[in-house]
Amino acid sequence: MKVFGVLVLLATLSAVYGLRCYVCALANPNSCTEVMTCPTGLDRCANVVTGDLVTRSCYTSAACVSAANCCSTDLCNDAITTGSSVLLLLLSSAITSVFL
Repeated sequence: MKVFGVLVLLATLSAVYGLRCYVCALANPNSCTEVMTCPTGLDRCANVVTGDLVTRSCYTSAACVSAANCCSTDLCNDAITTGSSVLLLLLSSAITSVFL
């Protein structure tokens, strides 16, 4: 049960600190490694492709139009899918089922 409490605490802390997005404007989208905590009012991460240039940044939901690929979870605007979210979900489900 203590582990469950720690998981709830970590989820709460991540919500308090705001959305984190990758930010860059590069021709090579795989080189984007800078992370920024979005200021108040910017509630989406976005990828915008203009020709050969890929821009990643924090956006408002109103600015997310068809040209922008927007999402609303931490570091969701990365070009490389790591699968860590699925692994974390499975691990937390297994821990919860063991202790319940």
